[in-house]
Amino acid sequence: MLIEVFKSKIHRVRVTASDLNYIGSITIDEDLIEAAGLVVGERVYIVNVNNGERFDTYVIKGKRKSGEVCLNGPAARKVQKDDIIIIIAYAQMTPEEAQDFQPKIVFPDEKTNLLT
Repeated sequence: MLIEVFKSKIHRVRVTASDLNYIGSITIDEDLIEAAGLVVGERVYIVNVNNGERFDTYVIKGKRKSGEVCLNGPAARKVQKDDIIIIIAYAQMTPEEAQDFQPKIVFPDEKTNLLT
């Protein structure tokens, strides 16, 4: 049996843009992707602290050290520029694997989205 376990999180980043006319996804600064152990194309869950919206999408790579966090396509309707969001990823593993698993949690600067 596999269970779904909290794998990683980018906690409280600021939305820098939203692009309704893009095909979909969330663009994230490459430094944040690496720090959180995310994979380009991976499914992530977005929690909007400002309005309570919760939805999922997939990761695409943004420019390194840009602080970019841009919601694209239909997800752009769920956020506004400067909203604070939490990006969460889960992984499937056995209950035995989950016992010793340690998630990665990233706390970037909330104003710049850069790692300090």
